[in-house]
Amino acid sequence: MKTARVAYGGAIHQAVIKDEGIRLQDGRVVEEQEVVWLPPVEPRTVFALGLNFADHAAELAFKAPEEPLVFLKGPNTFIGHNAETRRPSDVTFMHYECELAVVIGRPARNVKKEDAYDYVKGYTVANDYALRDYLENYYRPNLRVKNRDTCTVIGPWLVDATDVKDPMNLAMRTYVNGKLTQEGSTKDMIFDIPALIEYLSSFMTLNENDIILTGTPHGTVDTAIGDEVVTEIESIGKLVNTIVSDEVFSIEQPKELTVKR
Repeated sequence: MKTARVAYGGAIHQAVIKDEGIRLQDGRVVEEQEVVWLPPVEPRTVFALGLNFADHAAELAFKAPEEPLVFLKGPNTFIGHNAETRRPSDVTFMHYECELAVVIGRPARNVKKEDAYDYVKGYTVANDYALRDYLENYYRPNLRVKNRDTCTVIGPWLVDATDVKDPMNLAMRTYVNGKLTQEGSTKDMIFDIPALIEYLSSFMTLNENDIILTGTPHGTVDTAIGDEVVTEIESIGKLVNTIVSDEVFSIEQPKELTVKR
């Protein structure tokens, strides 16, 4: 089953896909373009994997890590399907990253690999942009590279774990303005989903709607203002996003209020 969270008519709805369109939880059926797409779950703690594909590590001229390279992401970064991502005017290289997002379904602590999938609620697609200008090394890529407002797109759908036969063998593709620019497979992860759940749960509790972003394969290229970027994962969905300029987000500062006496 595929479910989504959307805003329509001044309210937030759970939604499912039907032949006739998007069916809201109250029974109304609407078109995809009529709703504002939100992340399919409200993210709690979000773990992002750096360099979890050897070919991508080589692309960045880094050595593949010997244990998971994990950092956290703040809630300000997340936006939904069909949304706009801000490209700062002072950045010279900003690339997409097509990633499989694993959504945890229940509290997990000290989980063994063989039991890891029992704790997965489902999967969705993420496009986790990176501002490569600030990428220095393993230990200092995180905040300015990976925690920018609007720079982590997620959705459209949460696909139930039981509907994904083999999450470690899914094709991954990115298209920029209709041109295929990235292609890989989840089978090429250095640390697979069970290994990541075992590792993270060994020192902290994972909770429902925590999300693990599992990394991206080789093929990241610079994006420009106006680009439409589509990240797609087999059996999970197709996520659409557009790059916009700083000016779209510019807000005139309010003038200082003068109080007459």
